[in-house]
Parts: sequence; C-alpha cells; structure tokens
Amino acid sequence: MPCLRLAAPIIMGLVLALALGLAAGPAPAANAPEQASPSETMPPAAPSNPDLEAPHQLQPGDAFGEEVALPARTIIYLQGHGTWDSALETLIDSFKSLDQYLAKRGIEPNGPPMTIYVETDDKGFGYRVAVPVAAAPPNPPKGDLAVGQTPSGKALKFVHRGSYSAMDETYEAIINYLDGKGLEAKGAFVEEYPDGPLAKGDTLKVNVFVPVK
Repeated sequence: MPCLRLAAPIIMGLVLALALGLAAGPAPAANAPEQASPSETMPPAAPSNPDLEAPHQLQPGDAFGEEVALPARTIIYLQGHGTWDSALETLIDSFKSLDQYLAKRGIEPNGPPMTIYVETDDKGFGYRVAVPVAAAPPNPPKGDLAVGQTPSGKALKFVHRGSYSAMDETYEAIINYLDGKGLEAKGAFVEEYPDGPLAKGDTLKVNVFVPVK
C-alpha cells in the first residue's frame, strides 16, 4: 500500500458516494453477519484524545479500533484491477459476475460478501470481490475467478454505519486512530458487507478490517 496507507480508500468512499439508485445486494446466509466476524477479540482502549474518536453515527457496541485475530477463510473471488474514475462500476460488475457464477453452480455463501484491496496507488487499485464458502467446490474455477483464502492474523476492526457518502469520514477517523496509536497498516485490508455490497440508504453497515504490524 502507498505511504499514505488508507488515503486511497478515502477516495473509494468518495466514489461510492456518487452511487444513485443502487439495488439491494444478495442477502447473506442467515448466520453470516455474526459468524463472519473474527472469533477472537479484545476490547479497544478508550480514546485518549479527539483524534482517536469514532464517527458519530456508530451504535453502542460497534467496534472502532478493536483488536481481532482474523481467521483464514475459504473464499471464491473474482480478481481485477480498476481505476478510481470507474471504481464503483468496476466493483458492481465484479460482484454481479461472482453472483452469477455462484447461482449457476448452486454454491451457497457462508458469510457476507467482501472486497479485499490487495494494492492501491494514485491511479487505481487491485481487488478481489469475494464470498466465503464452507468448502472449495469439486471443480474450482481458475484464472481471475478462483478459490483462495482471506487475509489472516492480527488486525483492527472498524465499523461504518450510514450512507456511502459518509465513508470518507470513517476512513479519515481510521487514519487518525492509527496515527494516534502509532500503528502502521500492512498488507491487504478488507471491507465486509453484512447487508450486501449494493445496499443503499442511510442504514448501510460495513466492517473494515485493517491488518497491522
């Protein structure tokens, strides 16, 4: 990731803010929202200065800077690269293609969909739109559509609530939190969508997992 660490995700939040009239995404499995979250958690330390404060829209119990141990999970993903100018359209098309593949083969998701950002720079980003599955299919796909594992290990969990237009506020707060704690992000980071990747309105919830050194 670039030295600005999460600056590119802020751009992503601004791009998503332009979304109008998006259809609701596919509903996750009934037990997906809770089981998709990491199983080992530690309560975060209380903020000691304003730079560590969570966005105002969070609800009681929402994580913001909560240390978690991400478990490795089996996923089916579609890999690609997009530019910031067309980021929204790129991700929407990728999720639709992934959903079509799962539906055609009768594969049930085992958790909410997610985007794994594997690289970012000023011009664009590399990504994997993914859905957790209980096990790899007998005839796994190959190429850009493939079976893999989610990032695992030590990470911090942050929750975003509200509209896509407020995502930039959440990412700014995440940057401030990392800087205030003297922490450095590493590797790929993950956005998990309990309500589906195309949910609209002011009730959107996104779990953001930031691996840290």
